This record gives sequence, structure tokens and C-alpha cells, in this order.
Amino acid sequence: MTDQTAPAVEVRNLSKSYGDFVALKDVNLTIAAGEYFVLLGPSGGGKTTLLRTIGGFQRPTSGEILLHGKSVGHLPPDKRPTTMVFQAYALFPHMTVLQNVGYGLKVAGLPKAQIAEKVDQALEQVGLKQFEKRKPHELSGGQQQRVQLARAIVLDRDILLLDEPLAALDAQLRKDMCLELKHLQEKVGITFIHVTHNQEEAMTVADRIALIATGDLVEVGRARDIYRAPEKSFTAGFVGENNILKGKALEVNGTAATVDVAGSKLRIDTRGLLVQAGQELILSIRSECVALEHAEGAEPPADGMSIMGSYDESVYLGLTTSHLVRLPDGTEMISRVIADADETLPQNGAPVRLHWKPSDIRMHIQ
Repeated sequence: MTDQTAPAVEVRNLSKSYGDFVALKDVNLTIAAGEYFVLLGPSGGGKTTLLRTIGGFQRPTSGEILLHGKSVGHLPPDKRPTTMVFQAYALFPHMTVLQNVGYGLKVAGLPKAQIAEKVDQALEQVGLKQFEKRKPHELSGGQQQRVQLARAIVLDRDILLLDEPLAALDAQLRKDMCLELKHLQEKVGITFIHVTHNQEEAMTVADRIALIATGDLVEVGRARDIYRAPEKSFTAGFVGENNILKGKALEVNGTAATVDVAGSKLRIDTRGLLVQAGQELILSIRSECVALEHAEGAEPPADGMSIMGSYDESVYLGLTTSHLVRLPDGTEMISRVIADADETLPQNGAPVRLHWKPSDIRMHIQ
């Protein structure tokens, strides 16, 4: 019996090594039943290793995995309440859509009538009923991916593992399939665990995101919080377009610190971090939170929420324009604003002022 009160997945002190290479380092993670959970991070960071270990395709070097409260370390993939959707479609080319989706049920020995009912329901859920007699080569990439999804959900496992499921699709189709995946998960109500290195894909589908890099679980949080309020400097550098600044604490007064950044004194909320004068710090601020003003003849500001620099160049991106500004120490900052066709740009090298709201800049200890 499945424990309906237990988390869908618990990962406890999980490590995985290949000889001298450490792929996962003491990972602890809990995923709730019915959650759309995304493992996000750079290539080679350990995301797929973690996913495959949960699915039973790889054995951990140490640690434990519990699915619905039960330890599954001794169970092979087909004995776990999981099913995997691979990056490659892995469809049988000689079989129709109907036969591909029903294959696992046929192997399990279900009666033909029951197989037909379950396959019909799965194809309805992924929007492929009218394609049931086609072969894989007669389908688009997106349709082939839907067949693989149908083949997974028809097995009635309650944890679906997706390993870079949209990597082979073009940009527009990937966006469409992201929404379809999210709607499918809401419809079937089971737990989805989705691996990707694409942050836009992660933001579109995830209830929560775990950022994994160099084998470490860096940070876990809701998609909105990971983007808007990253705790770790690595997260700030990987998710969104953040300006990453180096500074040194000059003094600490209550909940704020005065930080020297490229010769400017900035006042930063410490967010409860233990900060001491002289300490090296990392600051992050999203580019869309940074406003730019012409500053010909202006004195350097002393409000603690702005910094002076020299204008470098602009990059027009359609909806937005990114303004690149060089700080006195050579650091580059970006101000990203809604594009204005009539905007008068500063001359290259002209002094400009960048400013922001106090709540938009965040402190991270190295």
C-alpha cells in the first residue's frame, strides 16, 4: 500500500561517485506528492544522475531514497512507482501510436479490452486520438514526444521522471510543449520530476525548483522566489539576468551594511546574514530592476541606492533594450528596460547613473 501522507520522494544524504569523480555530494531533498518539481542546472552538474538514481537506473554510492515513505534502494526500475520519459523518443518504429502506447500494458499481461480502454484515455489526455494508426516517422517531434508521454502515464505510476524531455524541440515548440506538460500534470494529478538546463522551461512548469551544480544541491524554492529572491550567489548568476557585483563591507549598523562597490558606498540589507566590517561580499540585482539616468555634470550620488558609471553600448532585443554600463573598476552592469524607439541614448563613455529600490539588491556571502 502507498502511504498517501508521505512525500512522493525523499532523498537522504545521497552521494554518487564514478571512480574519483563525484557526481552527487550528500544531497537531501523532499518532493511532495502531486508536485511539478524541476531539477535545474548547468550540464554535467548532477541533475540527470539524481533523476536516474530516483528511478533505479543507477545505484547511489551512499544514502537512501524513499518513495511514498518506503526505501527503494533494493528495487529495480520496474518495481518502483516511477516511469521515465527519456530525451530520445525511444519509440518502436514498426509500431503504430496505439501499439507503442499499449506496449507496456501488453507486456504486463493486461486483458485486451482493458488495454484498449487505458490507451484510449491516455491518447485523449495528450491530444493524439486522431493519430493512433500512424507510425512514429509520420509524426512531428512534438507529436512523438506526446506519444512517449502517453506511454508513460498509461502505466498508472504516480511519479513521472522526465529527462530533458524538450531538448530536441525548436524554441517555439518547446514553449508550447511546456504549457502542455504543465496542463497534463494538473490533469493527471501525479508527481512530475523534470530535468532541464533551460531556465525559461523550468519557470514555465515548476511548482518548485532545485538548482544543482557540480554535484551540490545549491538551493530549493518556488520558481518565483528562485528568480526574484535567490539566496545563493550561484543562483543569482544562473537564473535570470542578474548583475553580480563584488564589494567589501565597510561597516555594519543593525540590519544594514555599508558596502564599497567600485568606489561607491551602497547601503544593503543584510537579510539576517552575519556580516563583519572588512568582509568580502557578493551582491546581485536583476537587470530589469536597474534604472539608468543621464548624468552629465552630476556629482556622484550619496543615497546608497545608486552608482555612477560610463555608458558603454546598447543591445536592442525587440521588447527590451539592454544598456551596458562600465563601473570605475571595470565591472559591467546592465539596465534592461522596455524598448523605446524614440529614446535618445547617451554617448559612449558619457557618465550615467544607475539606481534601484532598496529591496531589489541582495547580499550573498561568498
